[in-house]
Amino acid sequence: MSEIAGSPVAGPAGGDFALADGFPVAGREEWRALVAGVLRKAGRPVDGDGGAAVEDALATRLADGIVTRPLYAADDAPSVPPGFPGAAPYVRGARPAGTVGGWDVRQRHADPDPARTNDAVLTDLENGATSLWLVTGEGGLPLAGLPAALDGVLLDLAPVVLEPGPDFEPAARLLLDVAEERGVGAAALRGGFGADPLGLVARTGDAGPAGDLAGRLRAAAGLAVRTHRDLPGMWAVSVDALPYHEAGGSDAQELGCALATGVAYLRELTASGLPVDAALGQLEFRYAAGADQFLTIAKLRAARRMWARVAEVAGAGAAAGAQRQHAVTSRVMMTRRDPWVNMLRTTVAALGAGVGGAESVTVLPFDEALGLSDAFARRIARNTSSVLVSESHLGRVIDPAGGSWYVERLTDDLARAAWAWFQELERAGGQAEALRSGLVADRIAAEWERRSRLLATRREPVTGVSEFADVSEAPVVRPPAPRPPGGGLPRVRRDEAYEALRARADAREAATGVRPRVFLAALGPAAAHAARASFAANVFQAAGLVPVHEPVSVDAATAGAAFAASGAEVACLCGSDALYDERAVGVAEALRAAGAGRVLLAGRPGEREAELRAAGVDGFVYAGCDVVAFLASVLDTTGHEEGLEGKREA
Repeated sequence: MSEIAGSPVAGPAGGDFALADGFPVAGREEWRALVAGVLRKAGRPVDGDGGAAVEDALATRLADGIVTRPLYAADDAPSVPPGFPGAAPYVRGARPAGTVGGWDVRQRHADPDPARTNDAVLTDLENGATSLWLVTGEGGLPLAGLPAALDGVLLDLAPVVLEPGPDFEPAARLLLDVAEERGVGAAALRGGFGADPLGLVARTGDAGPAGDLAGRLRAAAGLAVRTHRDLPGMWAVSVDALPYHEAGGSDAQELGCALATGVAYLRELTASGLPVDAALGQLEFRYAAGADQFLTIAKLRAARRMWARVAEVAGAGAAAGAQRQHAVTSRVMMTRRDPWVNMLRTTVAALGAGVGGAESVTVLPFDEALGLSDAFARRIARNTSSVLVSESHLGRVIDPAGGSWYVERLTDDLARAAWAWFQELERAGGQAEALRSGLVADRIAAEWERRSRLLATRREPVTGVSEFADVSEAPVVRPPAPRPPGGGLPRVRRDEAYEALRARADAREAATGVRPRVFLAALGPAAAHAARASFAANVFQAAGLVPVHEPVSVDAATAGAAFAASGAEVACLCGSDALYDERAVGVAEALRAAGAGRVLLAGRPGEREAELRAAGVDGFVYAGCDVVAFLASVLDTTGHEEGLEGKREA
């Protein structure tokens, strides 16, 4: 918080006037005192007049031990200065101009049909994409189909980045052959060959004997040597951090694994004879961009800062430490239900990636989690970057986040947490050994377990899935995509626990023709039951259950008949605490007598839990409870899930 009262500013006639003139200058302590008063009125008193306890009460605790505060001022700025755009430590961008002019719009293609891929590639390039990312081999385009997929592509204008898995050498040769046949000289080619032996281990778990991995690393280094010598516009090696993010890793874990991988490659490349500066130029780093734009911005800034330090220690020239970055919108955040919301998620992620300084940005289509994307989804994906750059004018500002005390502090905190993880990986013998020993997998699994608890309790809500689910939505169907290579780190999604619940409800409907229902037994007038009825309906719909709301208040005499007419097998009482004290026992007994397989109550049980359970109340649903476990128990009650296994396999 800067003191602006009384600050002189040039007036319209050339004189000076003071902003906020006549208002008292407010400092941090005054702000704390005012907030403390609001907290007391909200039933959250803090010690004394507030002080630091006020900020602690409003702080948000993130992964990696990072805490974000409600207020940032100049004295919160990190001790390490961020420098200037295009200068070490490159926190503010790898280029002096930052993202002015926009970023490289790199679209991903993994369709195994060369003709369809070629059609999609040409459409992308004609409508805003500026480079191509082609997945070849297992999980993508057959390598032999690469020439057909690139038919009509001007290789001297459109950079091509490959993701070839283990076949990076034959893929590189084939791409060079295609260019030569079309008369494109080596000096005109742009893009990358995508050699990533350690990323392959993370994906497949196939470390093989130590000698095999060492051989792949030497082959990647040899490709880098030839690329540096003969192809000035190409790079050979990718440091893909997506496997760690997609396994459920935190941002610091993703950064630390990427840094350890980059260091391993740097050692291999310099050992093969490349000068340090040249070796650094042969690497591109790939990161996930999430729907928290500030974390995405801070992650990319922290990555550049850490890599600049590695380059400095390795003896590189000052200009060689700028990390080449490719940001990809997160697959973990993409949902299969209500996939249209993915458009919003990817827009925020792309904004964070661009503001964070990524040179290349890939926006995955909103239907990516459902199979092969259609033309509309690919169009929306590439247009997302176009709108951000050309219409929102993000491409006209150098480092838009620079100078934000919040972003600078978050960058510093994230860099320190990631550096500590990187050091642990190095002490364990490096990234290859950490993958082989299970250190990386175990640590990421623990982080995903922590995050899964947040998802299960809806402390991390997922719109359209755990919140505001639509049980009547028509499913979005896409042709199946090729199965990506597996066997290594898992691939997780935020929606997976809720998706399993929805699959059970779908199987019930497929087997019986009726979707499972829950009767919401309203107690008292709407003012007394509406809030909890709405809350309960929202929760039940997250599992694909249909809430049947009886707007007329029920009591012990009318509840049984209303339940029988609803066609439900489960009932949930919804009312105020006072009405629960007055009616809950009688209504619960009536519902149980009417055949309710399970009787629930919306709200915390309080001191009457034993009495309520004795009357037939089986469970309670409230803010902060384990919604996934609760809904699973409700589905257990509905039964009749014939065909469930086939549904799950589908």
